[in-house]
Amino acid sequence: MKLAGRTILITGGSAGIGLAFALKFLELGNEVIVTGRRREVLDAVKARHPKIHTIQSDIADPKQIAALAARVRAEFPALDVLMNNAGVGAAINLKTPASDLAALTSEVDINLGGVIRMTSALVDVLTANHGTIINVSSGLAFVPLPSNAIYSATKAGVHAYTQSLRFQLEDSGVEVIELMPPAVRTDLTDEFAEHGISMISTEKLIKLSFAALKAGKAEIRPGSSQQLAFLRRLAPNFIGRQLWKSSKEMVPAAAA
Repeated sequence: MKLAGRTILITGGSAGIGLAFALKFLELGNEVIVTGRRREVLDAVKARHPKIHTIQSDIADPKQIAALAARVRAEFPALDVLMNNAGVGAAINLKTPASDLAALTSEVDINLGGVIRMTSALVDVLTANHGTIINVSSGLAFVPLPSNAIYSATKAGVHAYTQSLRFQLEDSGVEVIELMPPAVRTDLTDEFAEHGISMISTEKLIKLSFAALKAGKAEIRPGSSQQLAFLRRLAPNFIGRQLWKSSKEMVPAAAA
């Protein structure tokens, strides 16, 4: 992947992994746009990093995605990189009925639906500019973390979608990359640390990921994600059981 002189849109880029990538891309001489749901967080990012463009948008909302795409076409016609990064995750108890069936699939709407809709909304622009799509899934696409069943399922979905997208776009000039991080120390993974699940820093993730991007890798498995992929083939029951042991206490208690 060409790493400089690009116009890059990163969803969920106001914090965590997304912001870390935004800052690295900015450092390398790219024009960077980040999106997020919270205006105050975006304003804080803009205050600290004035060269980053910020746009408030919720990728769970198809109307907001359509508005975002229209704005990007008007203000950033040279867009040639889309990084679908926005995501949420939570542990869930699957043994009892959910009180809110609509909320039950919110992770699907954001983590998987957002990737699909964002890609569709901008695929013609990216094709015209011979661009790059980077979809962020997870090492959990290979082996689910049982406590975070829906999150893991969405990441497996992103993995399958990205593989199909790569085939369909192979003659279009659009490069399709999948980034599959392991657990990374961010606000999203605070609970992992409390239960002894090993994580890497965002700095380490950036170092490994950009080395792989520079080398032209289409599927990037930093850190333990590579081991998860290997163990999924070698000993799927063993690694699944180990992840269950590590995450069992994270499952919320059933409501009284």
